[in-house]
Amino acid sequence: MTEALRVGIAGYGVVGKRRRQYIDANPLLRTVAVSDVTFQGNGILEDGTSYFDNYVTLLDQDLDVLFVCLSNDVAATATIGGLERSFHVFCEKPPGRDMNDIASVREVSQRRPNQVLKYGFNHRYHDSIQEALRIIQSRELGEIINLRGVYGKSKLISWGQTTWRTKREKAGGGILLDQGIHMVDLLRLFAGEFKEVHSFISNDFWNKDVEDNAYAILRTADGKIAMLHSSATSWRHRFELQITLSKGALVLTGILSSSKSYGNETLTISHASHDERGDPKEETICYKVDPSWAREVEEFTDSVISGHNIINGSVDDAYSTMELVYRIYCADSNWQHKWGLDWQL
Repeated sequence: MTEALRVGIAGYGVVGKRRRQYIDANPLLRTVAVSDVTFQGNGILEDGTSYFDNYVTLLDQDLDVLFVCLSNDVAATATIGGLERSFHVFCEKPPGRDMNDIASVREVSQRRPNQVLKYGFNHRYHDSIQEALRIIQSRELGEIINLRGVYGKSKLISWGQTTWRTKREKAGGGILLDQGIHMVDLLRLFAGEFKEVHSFISNDFWNKDVEDNAYAILRTADGKIAMLHSSATSWRHRFELQITLSKGALVLTGILSSSKSYGNETLTISHASHDERGDPKEETICYKVDPSWAREVEEFTDSVISGHNIINGSVDDAYSTMELVYRIYCADSNWQHKWGLDWQL
């Protein structure tokens, strides 16, 4: 291939602009057009990139690749629109507002096997996550016994975010769907699929029509148990995932982000001790660089050019993670009935 793939970015806010940094850093990609509702009409940016005030017009451009960085209510529609125009599509998480959205996208994608569709489950590409996965897959610390994940924000809407995230008709859900979905995805990555789900969902503090706290206990068919707390009342940004194995433990704390507000990204590796002091040998690795965004774009681009299967964030992967999020919602019968969540799982 001699020419770079022509890329359009639907949604040119904080995330869209950050995606562009890594798109333009890849010699196999070239951003030629962007769209955002904040633009006043259509035109040309100073760098020669075309801009439009709506994504529908962007879809009519001569593109090879579409990046979807839109709000949840239109993400699935834009993704389907890109696929139907024969574009390869990269869509941010979540895949939509609900299961109907991702089911519609998957149906279209399955009819177009030669087009690549990838979802941005960015956390899988962090160094700490990849090293933890390597250790688990190697069995050097034995088998997983249980997992405990806490992922929280200081409040429902963090700095730089817009209020559509508090409106059910646009967002589809609150902190669990917006941020906790990353932790749900990681629990699936490490432990496999969960067959049993129990939960409590609450919006008692911020009093919006989306949840501000979700508490869940999950169990796999082979007995691995995971506990999850997704919170918008943490008063500081927080990420922690504890994984207990038969020969030791892994503790992932902090996650590198553009805001730097989750603290240092570390992985602590403990080896089970046979004495009674409860102070085993430990090693803590601290990660200073975040390669995750570049890695995502590289994997997506390689799949487009070489035809390799998507490793992380395939449409089936996104469907399964979204389904587990919905099972957590529906496991609280009061929450399910309150909002009429009628997806047949």
